[in-house]
Amino acid sequence: MHTLKRFVQNNWVGYLFITPWLVGLIGLSAFPMGFSLYLAFTSYDLFSAPKWIGLGNFIEMFHDPKYTGSVGVTLHYVLIAVPLSLLFALAVALLLNKGIRGLRIYRAIYYVPSLFGGSVAVALLWRQLFGGEGLLNSLLHLLGIEGMNWIATPGTALYTLILLSTWQFGSAMVIFLAGLKQIPHDLYESARIDGAGTWKQFANITLPLLTPILFFNLVMQIIHAFQAFTPAFIVSGGTGGPLNSTLFYTLYLYQKGFAQFQMGYAAAMAWMLLCTIAFVTSLLFATSRTWVYYQE
Repeated sequence: MHTLKRFVQNNWVGYLFITPWLVGLIGLSAFPMGFSLYLAFTSYDLFSAPKWIGLGNFIEMFHDPKYTGSVGVTLHYVLIAVPLSLLFALAVALLLNKGIRGLRIYRAIYYVPSLFGGSVAVALLWRQLFGGEGLLNSLLHLLGIEGMNWIATPGTALYTLILLSTWQFGSAMVIFLAGLKQIPHDLYESARIDGAGTWKQFANITLPLLTPILFFNLVMQIIHAFQAFTPAFIVSGGTGGPLNSTLFYTLYLYQKGFAQFQMGYAAAMAWMLLCTIAFVTSLLFATSRTWVYYQE
């Protein structure tokens, strides 16, 4: 007891300074998360008291065709959009690393789309671009090609969103470029003396030393892709159409929680998403030992 009293006397000033942070942590993070976890096991519609139903929401998920469909759409999006974004980001970073003139200008130009990643304006622009009378179809018409309403066709709607995600590769590109700047030039000079060509230098020097950066970008891009919402909401008008081809997991969560007022079900979906992201991230960290190379 004496030790505890002494500890408080010696540290009360520090606790006083971090009080605003503690209030924010408890009031804006810890309590809402705990309450949402409780709601995940209840039936709650905002207008009546939560009713405890145990695992009812989680059981209902796997009997809900729209839920399983949203999982499939989201996985499809993640498995294509993330590799394409990283590929373009790395390719552009390699080009910009050649010491060309106006490097800062080019870097800014490629980075600008990432600044508007989740903006409504860009999603609206994308909707106009790939609509039935959009710019893309106008260009195709000049070439004598009959276009289509790309965002209203089930086979192409999702790929327009994948293209949007790929176009916004700027943040990953900047991080790749920073990593390339840290690779010692002596290694390339030694490789050239030994007769190694450009491809061998990339495969044996650049890529291995860049794997920590690649790992970081991969984790961040996967998390971001699983949470994608605004493009699908704006392009599909909030419906996830056509024929649920753009019904992202987060969009269906929104529909359940804020359109149908099934807050318990939506909370359960949110926790399933959190667990999925945590599992995928843990899996990446576990497998990183086999392919991520640290110079030391």
